[in-house]
Amino acid sequence: MRQVTVIGAGKIGATMASFLQGSGNYRVTLMDRDAAALDRLDLSPEIERAVVDIGQGLAADRLGGQFAVLSAAPFQLTRTVARAAAEAGVHYLDLTEDVASTRDVRALADGAPTAFIPQCGLAPGFVSIAAHDIAQRFDSLDTIRLRVGALPLFPANALGYNLTWSTDGLINEYIEPCEAIVGGRRATVPAMDGYETLGVHGVTYEAFNTSGGLGSLCETYDGKVRELNYRTMRYPGHAAIMKVLLSDLRLAERRHILHDIFTHALPTTPQDVVVISVIVTGHRNGRSEQETLARSIPAQEFMGAHRTAIQLTTAGAICATLDLLGEGKIPNHGFVRQEDISLEAFLANRFGRVYRAN
Repeated sequence: MRQVTVIGAGKIGATMASFLQGSGNYRVTLMDRDAAALDRLDLSPEIERAVVDIGQGLAADRLGGQFAVLSAAPFQLTRTVARAAAEAGVHYLDLTEDVASTRDVRALADGAPTAFIPQCGLAPGFVSIAAHDIAQRFDSLDTIRLRVGALPLFPANALGYNLTWSTDGLINEYIEPCEAIVGGRRATVPAMDGYETLGVHGVTYEAFNTSGGLGSLCETYDGKVRELNYRTMRYPGHAAIMKVLLSDLRLAERRHILHDIFTHALPTTPQDVVVISVIVTGHRNGRSEQETLARSIPAQEFMGAHRTAIQLTTAGAICATLDLLGEGKIPNHGFVRQEDISLEAFLANRFGRVYRAN
């Protein structure tokens, strides 16, 4: 039985701990700074709970003897956890979408005897795996377009939105610059630009640039594709209101105020859906073709409990990656890209199966 540590006891971190302990193959320590929050969690008593304020640092000896550390901590703590993993000589996986901290993880991975696998969630994460798999089936590529939405099933406000995951992470992706390939060249484009509408399974959504969703795809496909971008999907009308908040009222400069507004005005919901559209165009056998992977994954029962769609897809993805690492199906040292993971192996995994087509 492998020992692993999960950092962060929020909704996703607690779900990760529950999945891994429930699998019967891992002995889990769940680490968080909030003792009361740890005590309130309805989790197996076999999960060890440790009160550690990662913001004050993480000593490598806290990870001694572990197979891996999985970070579900806020993106600001990515460097701290990754550095402790490097010093302890354990495998490292995270869920961050933050581009800058991922660069730091990559630097730590250089020459490391253990694997450093950042961005193991939904986007980046599964969509990177799916896009790479589809792209390999073309003789030459033209465009790769990734679209993802984590949405309420029953929108009931003007934003058409409920909080489903990290508020800080949401704000970060709405504000920070976005990587893309434009006209065959790597570029940085503004968040909230690139507005479009699209349909998935008969529902119309709007989409716009947000930061971090591409992972390492820009590097992988530099010089190989004319256009590569990632956009977040929302119900129509969301982008216009967000632009008022971020630009006209300049709340992009006062993130703490935006955080308070979202936290106090937008309720959470257990009734959500994750919508995915990965569209690749290019040439095969001399013909221009398009191939699309589309999924609509609702909240549902999984491993004996109700899970929200964002819990299923995010915790499921990183747990699947951990399994594949332990099974020797992905590289076990240095920096590991999501593109290094086989889609077939991922979907065959007990956790990755939440992404299978219905």
